[in-house]
Amino acid sequence: MRTRRGAGAGAEADSHEVVLRVENLCVDFRVKGREVRILSDISFSLRRGETLGIIGESGCGKSMTALALLRMVPSPPGRITAGRVVLNGEDLVQVSERRIRGIRGGEMSMIFQEPMTSLNPVYTIGNQIAETIRRHKQVDKTAAWKEAVDLLDMVHIPAPERRVSEYPHQLSGGMRQRVMIAMALACEPTVLLADEPTTALDVTVQAQIFDLLNEIQDTRGTCIILITHDFGAVSEMADRVLVMYAGHKVEEGTLGEISDDPRHPYTRGLLRSMPEIVDDPADVRVRLPEIPGSVPDLLRGLEGCPFAPRCPSAMSQCRELPGYSRLGEHRSVKCWLESEGPGGHTTS
Repeated sequence: MRTRRGAGAGAEADSHEVVLRVENLCVDFRVKGREVRILSDISFSLRRGETLGIIGESGCGKSMTALALLRMVPSPPGRITAGRVVLNGEDLVQVSERRIRGIRGGEMSMIFQEPMTSLNPVYTIGNQIAETIRRHKQVDKTAAWKEAVDLLDMVHIPAPERRVSEYPHQLSGGMRQRVMIAMALACEPTVLLADEPTTALDVTVQAQIFDLLNEIQDTRGTCIILITHDFGAVSEMADRVLVMYAGHKVEEGTLGEISDDPRHPYTRGLLRSMPEIVDDPADVRVRLPEIPGSVPDLLRGLEGCPFAPRCPSAMSQCRELPGYSRLGEHRSVKCWLESEGPGGHTTS
């Protein structure tokens, strides 16, 4: 489990400052002539130098949340229908298209999960990084190129003066991911969105990428939102964890609270399904418990708690959607078992 390192010297004094606040964010898609809710009332906050892990199965709405923060929901058919995304006091849902283009890659950047589809194969690494720099800064080509070399050096790519003139296919998967991190950091963003940043990388390179992100956060005090389906990755990086299911936030808390005392049945199922590392795996052949069933089809509409059809603790009250029960300052769960009413109990 990760031990909190602090937010770096530059951010330590402002460690309690909220820089991003998401309030009741909703996203709908128009499909076959009707509106389908993809994200439902997503709310969270992010403090300077903090890492929030967003975890859940594929299709739960993690990546769509990240796209909504940057106002990149594909339109049509999607659109933000409610809520606020407040970055340093400015609501990104309401700003002009010109302003949001300046924020993307500037104050808020994203590391996408597959570098080979995000990097242009016909341009050099240096040209692509320099283009990002010049889009947001008033610098000439020479200065942007030098800054690109410095960024490659910062993310520990060997021989950056040579690599800057190479093409994406000439780099390994781990190096391409470092290039994506360098591009995302080019304009020193306040918030860095990392969408499955270690997909398809071996465990050694994964560890190197996590160490790099931790190092950057210590140095710059950057806020990080880590989007993943892997609780091991969350354990390496996150201070707090937000668990999503079928477009809903079902639980939120610190890493220790979620790991040691999960309150939602879905969170407990995710944690039980994680394999344990044993000294001699040949002596232990324990079948991992699975969550029965599958993620619901949002096109069919949801009635009540979306996890109820798969939940071992489901009861009649689950035919209605529960509200959030607040268990602490940053601890909440969306489950009737933690609410007032039949089958539940009173929460603080």
